[in-house]
Amino acid sequence: MLSARPWRAAVVIAALASLFITAAQAQVPEIRFARQFSMGYLQFNIMEQHQLLEKHAKAAGIADVKVVWATFNSPAAMNDALLSGSVDIVSGGVPGLLTIWARTQASANPVKGIAALSSQPILLNTSSAKINSITDYTDQDKIALPAVKVSVQAMMLQMAAAKQWGQANYARLDPLTVGMSPPDSTIALLSGTADITSVFSVPPFQYQQLEKPGIHTVLNSYEVFGGPHTFTVAWTSSQFRDKNPALYKALIAAFAEATAMLNNDVKPAAQYWIDNVKSKMTVERVAEIASGKEVKWTMVPENTMKYA
Repeated sequence: MLSARPWRAAVVIAALASLFITAAQAQVPEIRFARQFSMGYLQFNIMEQHQLLEKHAKAAGIADVKVVWATFNSPAAMNDALLSGSVDIVSGGVPGLLTIWARTQASANPVKGIAALSSQPILLNTSSAKINSITDYTDQDKIALPAVKVSVQAMMLQMAAAKQWGQANYARLDPLTVGMSPPDSTIALLSGTADITSVFSVPPFQYQQLEKPGIHTVLNSYEVFGGPHTFTVAWTSSQFRDKNPALYKALIAAFAEATAMLNNDVKPAAQYWIDNVKSKMTVERVAEIASGKEVKWTMVPENTMKYA
């Protein structure tokens, strides 16, 4: 997979291409969003709380648009929902977008990217004192991540393996990975009752893990990429975009306003996220993580070619 760099590069360029917007009336009575548990979708929390899409849709002459929000455990489940028509807007890591982009380009309803949401590092943490780098893993170890092979964490692990052992061995650590949602994998790691001793998770769960003595970081994705990279993006089907151009334009405006609000004051969004996922973390801690020096809330993709 990772050796086909020209093909993957073309995928990244096309999937994150510039937006296609025209003017016409929306054709759907509702718009359905899919997100995951991480802190990579704070714009969505703001949009939901302040009804920003409804606001911009109304300004465009589209009244009474119903907005529905759903939370999924994995990018694969969200993509399946998008293809089945159960949701309209999906958000996740870049690999999730690339997977469905490649899968649908020859179809009558290809999927394309809308915008980036954030740049954030993701951390591979472990409770095992014997593991300090990926070279220390053995066949007896298990690494929990959101989805095997297709999640951003899975791709990061493959990139790190290719860097360590050569391109031909990019999948060397894949047999050690198991799919598990960030909340569940964090509970497993902190409790020490499961056979999971390493977790490649997402913010803010990865930082919550590090608060327990004995848990330390094995790998930082910024190190793998050689710098900051896009963490979360949003995407949709061409059919939804083409049939609802005015609503799509309102969506972009809502994204932009939510991003500006987030960069102006992160604390309200931190509270919205806590309420949404029912986290026990304090708003001060979540806000601290969301405003960290390595975190950037932006609609502009960053360093995405490294995914190729």
